[in-house]
Amino acid sequence: MNVSLVDHLTAALDDVLGATLVVAFSGGPDSTALLHALAAQMPRPALRALHVDHGLHADSATWAVHCRRMCDSLGVPIEVVRVTVDLTRGEGLEAAARRARHEAFAAALKPGEHIVLAHHRDDQLETVLLKLMRGAGPDGLAGMRAMRPLAAGMLWRPLLDLPRAALLDHVATHGLSTLHDPSNDDPRIARGYLRATVMPALMAQWPQAAVSVTHSARLCREAADALRESWIDALDGLRRDENTLDAREWLDLRPAWRAPLLDHWLHAVGLSAPTTAQREALERQIREASAERLPLVGWQDTEVRVWKGRLWAMSRYQPFDEAWTGLWHGEPMTLPGGGVLTLGGARLAEPLTVRYRRGGDRIRTAGNHITKELRDLFQEGAVPPWRRPRMPLLCENGSLIAVGDRWMSDRGKALFDGIGALPAWQRGVSD
Repeated sequence: MNVSLVDHLTAALDDVLGATLVVAFSGGPDSTALLHALAAQMPRPALRALHVDHGLHADSATWAVHCRRMCDSLGVPIEVVRVTVDLTRGEGLEAAARRARHEAFAAALKPGEHIVLAHHRDDQLETVLLKLMRGAGPDGLAGMRAMRPLAAGMLWRPLLDLPRAALLDHVATHGLSTLHDPSNDDPRIARGYLRATVMPALMAQWPQAAVSVTHSARLCREAADALRESWIDALDGLRRDENTLDAREWLDLRPAWRAPLLDHWLHAVGLSAPTTAQREALERQIREASAERLPLVGWQDTEVRVWKGRLWAMSRYQPFDEAWTGLWHGEPMTLPGGGVLTLGGARLAEPLTVRYRRGGDRIRTAGNHITKELRDLFQEGAVPPWRRPRMPLLCENGSLIAVGDRWMSDRGKALFDGIGALPAWQRGVSD
């Protein structure tokens, strides 16, 4: 039986009674139909729109104007957010735009609000097919979740069981003006290729493909949720200091637990998950690791290293000028090697020189009588090898008085005790 968009939403709204809804409004047919249908059912204080301008198309500013006019005609408040799509993370244009868009969603949400997306059953079919081509397990083959937490609120997709034809019928019935983004038809983009070639052939041969695949996705979601109950308990047992994981214990997990646990651990600090091949490379390196080797597997913006029997996850390191120096009075200083050097709001009467490690650097730490090379201090202090070249060194008149926020000389201790503040090297969330 065909269900109209309005009837479908009327039933779906029972799941979000009392919540303020923020429609992710691109101006395309799908989000236009969603916004128009909700505007007829929702009181205005509980409904607003958000348009994200990616700045990727010459007409993007015109599209934003169209969205404002549409919202004005419906009496729905709208916020237009311009974002910068970061293409340096190695994830491709489509994924980079989606990341920027979801960051804008998260920033716009107030506590308890729901960002509402117009993804429908045809989108779900595309998602499952793409995940299948990437070798995903049950969690990936479950497709998009109808509801999940996002920042201070929730992300809600109420139309995943509704075919796109129902949205297009709504647009046609009400004579709504919509936008067309040509990138949606670009065969060089994975979804564009699916829409142009695979989907028409699939639907011609199996008209019920969307219904069947979304049903399978629902079964995969149930299986993934059941597995989650087991591996989420195992995660706490694997955790070590600095949000690392015991590498061997992770490797000893059941295969069905291993992949989703790793993905969850990475996503929790804003990093991307590996493909099946990349995860298998990591598993192989753990098995073959020796004390002399420092296994590393990287993808997109993410690196996972194996050191001292633990998995360490971090953003991919970029080259930096190891010969750099700078003068520091205590103000927050962004360092070329990563992180920020601070002094808790205090100021130094005379500036210190900040630089990076050079061969033969030595320091006699406060209260000790032996001068040691930094190499020995780093080893004794269990400083991960990848951090050592990036740890800022503080010098006074050419003499090394502090190594990051880990060690200082008698002179360094006296200086910082005198101003009542200590240097702090804030490395970032995922290092």
